[in-house]
Amino acid sequence: MVIEDVEGDLLDQPVEALVNAWNRNVLPWWLLLPQGVSGALKRRAGTAPFRELARHGPMPLGSAVVTGAGRLPHRAIIHVAGIDLLWTASEASVRRSIRSAVELATRHGFASIAVPAIGAGSGRFDEARSFTLMREELRSLEAPCRVVLVHHRPTGGREGARS
Repeated sequence: MVIEDVEGDLLDQPVEALVNAWNRNVLPWWLLLPQGVSGALKRRAGTAPFRELARHGPMPLGSAVVTGAGRLPHRAIIHVAGIDLLWTASEASVRRSIRSAVELATRHGFASIAVPAIGAGSGRFDEARSFTLMREELRSLEAPCRVVLVHHRPTGGREGARS
């Protein structure tokens, strides 16, 4: 597996699938305030991926679900349940989420995925620690895909995708 760290906007990465650091899918997506990665995805991809995600029902913490990419040029969005019902992330939820995302990417044949700092937005987890944990977990996996860890930097004067 190739692991890369880049600065930029998650939604602008030249990869086949994006990872959305999501909640456990317990509350309807339309009740949540659009913020972070999910907010940027809703604005640029449209609501179709979130409607598709809602059909999967509640997600166990650390699990992942693949949906279409809506209006984005990517093949898919991998939504990971990185925060618990109290809207907090933990070392375990970050590790399980990145593992689940890579497993789904492999199962679906995605050659590359872009990942934000899981749990660092609404989950209030330390961004640097999130990236460290994800790198550690990724090094323990064998998968035929390239994983791009995206450190958020807005581009083009529009609000970008921050976890």
